[in-house]
Amino acid sequence: MPISVYDAVGGKAFFLALVDEFYDRVESDDVLRPMYPADLSESRRTTAGFLAQYWGGPPEYSRERGHPRLRMRHAHLAIGQRERDHWLGHMLAAVSATVTDRQAPEAVEQAMANYFDHASTAMINTPMINAAAPMSE
Repeated sequence: MPISVYDAVGGKAFFLALVDEFYDRVESDDVLRPMYPADLSESRRTTAGFLAQYWGGPPEYSRERGHPRLRMRHAHLAIGQRERDHWLGHMLAAVSATVTDRQAPEAVEQAMANYFDHASTAMINTPMINAAAPMSE
C-alpha cells in the first residue's frame, strides 16, 4: 500500500513549515500582501490544515471549516494572472525550501508543483486585459 504525501514528508510539521515559508515570502510582496489580513496567523493555520488534509492527513480542516470550496473562499479577491504568478512563485519557492531529499523524493515535489500550478490557475477570477487590443466604444 503506497503511503500518502502527508506521511512521506513527515506529517503536519512539514505543512506548518511549508506554510510559514510561504507566508514569510507573502509578507514582503507588494502585490499579494494587501489581499491578506494584517495578522496572518489564522491564514497560516487554516492553509496548513487544508494542505495537510489535501495531501492525505487527517480531515481536521473539513471538520472545522466544511468543504474547502477554494474558489468560493477566494471569490471576494480580485485574482488575475499577476496575482496568481506571484502566489505560485512564492509557493514553489516554499516547497523547494521545505522539501528535503530525506522527506520527499523528487516525484513528491513535482506532484506538489503540479497541484499548486493547477489550483492557482483555477483561482483566477479577473480577466486579463490585453493592452495591445483596441478598447471597444
